[in-house]
Amino acid sequence: TGLTSAQRQVTVQEGPLYRTEGSHVTLWCKVSGYQGPAEQNFQWSIYLPSAPEREVQIVSTVDPSFPYAIYTQRVRGRGIFVERLQGDAVLLHITELQERDAGQYECHTPNTDERYLGSYSAKTNLTVIPDTLSASMAPQALSHMEGDVVELTCEVSKATAQHTHLSVGWYLLQGAGEQPAKEILTLSKDFILKPGPSYEQRFLEGNVQLNKVGNTTYKLIIRGVKPSDQGQLYCEAAEWIEDPDKTWKDISRNQTQRTWLAVLSRGTDLSVDLTAAEPSLSEGDSLQLSCVVEAPKSSNFKVVWLLNNKEVARVDPHGVLTWEEEYQERARLGQLRAFKPSNTVYVLTISEVGLEDKGTYQCSVSEMKTPGDLQSIQTVVSSGIQVDVKLVEIHLRLSVSTSTPRVTAGDALILHCEVQGATGPVSLRWWHLPPQQPGHRELVAAMEQDGALNLGSAYRHGGARGSLRLQKESSGTFTLVIPSTLDEDDGGQYRCEATQWSRGRNWTGKGEAAVMVSSIAGLGLQATLRSRIATVSYGQSFELFCQVGASYALEEVPVSVRWRFQPNPPTSPLQELVQVLPNGTVLWGAAQPRFQGKAQLAKTDSSFRLHIHSALPANEGTYQCEVEVWRRNVLPLGRPAASTSSNAVGIKVVLPGSKLQVDTKDSSVEIASGNAAIQCRIVFAQENSQFAVTWYLLPPLADTKPLQILRANYTSVLEYGSEFSSPALKSRFLSQRVSSSLFQLQILSANVGDEGSYYCVVEEWLWLVDGWYKLGERTSGRTTLKFKLSGEQLQMEKTNGSISAREGEEATLPCRLQSALPPRSQLSATWFQAKGSGRDSALLSLQRDGTVQYPEGRLAVRLFLRRASARDFSLTLSGVERGDAGAYYCQLQEWQQQGEGKDWALQALARSGHTQLITIPPESTVLSRICSSPPLLNFILYLPLVLILLLALAVFCWYCKFRK
Repeated sequence: TGLTSAQRQVTVQEGPLYRTEGSHVTLWCKVSGYQGPAEQNFQWSIYLPSAPEREVQIVSTVDPSFPYAIYTQRVRGRGIFVERLQGDAVLLHITELQERDAGQYECHTPNTDERYLGSYSAKTNLTVIPDTLSASMAPQALSHMEGDVVELTCEVSKATAQHTHLSVGWYLLQGAGEQPAKEILTLSKDFILKPGPSYEQRFLEGNVQLNKVGNTTYKLIIRGVKPSDQGQLYCEAAEWIEDPDKTWKDISRNQTQRTWLAVLSRGTDLSVDLTAAEPSLSEGDSLQLSCVVEAPKSSNFKVVWLLNNKEVARVDPHGVLTWEEEYQERARLGQLRAFKPSNTVYVLTISEVGLEDKGTYQCSVSEMKTPGDLQSIQTVVSSGIQVDVKLVEIHLRLSVSTSTPRVTAGDALILHCEVQGATGPVSLRWWHLPPQQPGHRELVAAMEQDGALNLGSAYRHGGARGSLRLQKESSGTFTLVIPSTLDEDDGGQYRCEATQWSRGRNWTGKGEAAVMVSSIAGLGLQATLRSRIATVSYGQSFELFCQVGASYALEEVPVSVRWRFQPNPPTSPLQELVQVLPNGTVLWGAAQPRFQGKAQLAKTDSSFRLHIHSALPANEGTYQCEVEVWRRNVLPLGRPAASTSSNAVGIKVVLPGSKLQVDTKDSSVEIASGNAAIQCRIVFAQENSQFAVTWYLLPPLADTKPLQILRANYTSVLEYGSEFSSPALKSRFLSQRVSSSLFQLQILSANVGDEGSYYCVVEEWLWLVDGWYKLGERTSGRTTLKFKLSGEQLQMEKTNGSISAREGEEATLPCRLQSALPPRSQLSATWFQAKGSGRDSALLSLQRDGTVQYPEGRLAVRLFLRRASARDFSLTLSGVERGDAGAYYCQLQEWQQQGEGKDWALQALARSGHTQLITIPPESTVLSRICSSPPLLNFILYLPLVLILLLALAVFCWYCKFRK
């Protein structure tokens, strides 16, 4: 009792960790409390900042196929590897840290326990920061006598955003570099001076010092310099950062160039020492030889440089340099240099060695008494240094991969090319090998050794594929990004070619990666529009669903939708209501602004929804959705990759029912003269309604159609019908609202021509949120207008007749009163032109007081009353025109005054029969008169035949007379 089984616990190095780009990074991971074998396995993964939920596998101790493609080559080339410290602890090594290596690292241990208990993974964050550490010292060659003071300065700086410390140290490298450098003196990160073992006593005596001068300058001082100090001196700076576990880690180191220090003993003999920075070289490397002369006093020296006992160059006591002929061209090009940095040091450099430069080098020093002497006092030849130059054979190895092996048109392509084995800068070229054109290749992009970028013709100017990028991620890794693929033709093989040039030779490596691009167009895109209800009541909400189908996942491609609408009744083609772009931006159309405040838009994986709140009549009509699919990384500019329109769905909005009631009883109005009033009464209507009233006249003739007199809309604006549009009639027919439920048609100075049946049509209008809408209409009963006549019937000719008149001449239409006119009576007369339908047109009116009115003003100059007697009212029409043809009649009215000073009352009236006016076209020529007279025309046609018969008869008579 009291015992518990152990739980597995995985622990990883605590983060966040900050490391510089290009540095060697290690992360430790260990497991405890496990069961099973003593040697546990480990798997490392990363979660990148761009996709924090997506695991990217890096390396495993058990599964060689564990790494994803982006890390495969680095794992195979030991750029990333796992070092096992013991059975349950490992170190992850990243030999050259790259910017893309930043992220959250996870260490996972596969289960070996009987059951799952505890933790099996742990995570830590790694941030990659730029390497800003800089250390510099001007290279020089110094010659000092034993016991002198030597001072060297080193400039060290950093620009890291995080809190870091610096350490600065000085080192001495002797011989050919086969031995490690000796530490002279170091200022540690803790600001403590620490001498190397060989310089500890001299440091304690104060003869070796390191002083900081200013913010970035560090000075080394060596007093009493000794021959053992001779060699190459350099400065090394390191940058340190404190990790979360309170330990300090060096994240960057930088060495300066080297200074040659020659220490001359104070003896009496001449001595010569020849040294080489690196005697074992490869083709293209640089060689530097230093010839140090030791002499008891300053002298005049002549120095000759020898290769395999043959002279290369010489420097006379005046410092004049002379090259042998075979080296002059290389010296002119700057590949060979010989100079004297001090009185006792001579230097020979070859910037790019070749096979012809290998062999034994010596320097011969001759002491001259005076600079102009030809004879030397003594000559010393240094011991030889064997310089070996190896032939460079470069084997470029390329690893080409892609993080986007399968994409949809519009997606980006990302290709990686890692170059290994290069000893210098390389030029790089990417080629596309389209599968539909075997043997053909197309240049995508090229990067020269100096970083200059050139794009292929199809990829320039940032066209449909976007602005292509070719970047050098590190010393040997290049990344190509094509922001937007067009279609399947962008698939196939992509080849990377890297070339290194050296001394007129070049080496090329190749590698390929395959990608597949699926086209959006033509993959079964379709849209179906539906609504749960097709008829909605006013104020009710409704929804439209645009269901989209395709043979690919729509959530993987950018999709936009357009909603279109056509009002009912149609006034124009389908208008755009709103467009929703792939990024969610909503663009409302200008044609139907009322929808913006009432519509709600929503989207699911494969459908779009349009919800209309509180339907109005303006929302009635036909709806349609249009779906457009775009290539990824391309905004909706230009043409989409695919589009489809749905079926049309009609929505009907039913308005509130009209409760309008009007008086439908028939009635009659009888007047003798003066004005008449026709009533239109509303029996019932709902509150807040407004009314439009239209008045109609049904003339007495049974076959005529109702004539619209006038319409007063719900704002009381009047609109007259075509038959009542003349100014005279407009002034006599008026509509008036007497009360909230009573309308009247006022007929001023009514006459017998106004007789007929009158009725009104009432429209009920209601304001509904955004406008006035008609709910319904009702028709009233008919009111018959009659005139009450008290006199005897007037006698007139009722028989219909006709007259003919030639165009341009005049015609007189008869109208006569046949009966006697009663005493104290006066007559008025009106001439009408009968219409086949509608109201007859009044042409001329003769009032009882003798005044004449012309309702048809255009005919005033052509109409005359030529009264031969008091009972003759015949009408003369001058200048007859073809349009004057038709039926005419006159109407006479008898008036009597009711008393002295009283009004005149209509006593009787009579209407004549119709006179049909026939117009004849004018005669213009004799021929036309002949043609219009049949007898004369027949005579002219037979006249030649008659003449021939008469001539034949005359000849026959002459012949008979001659025979006698």
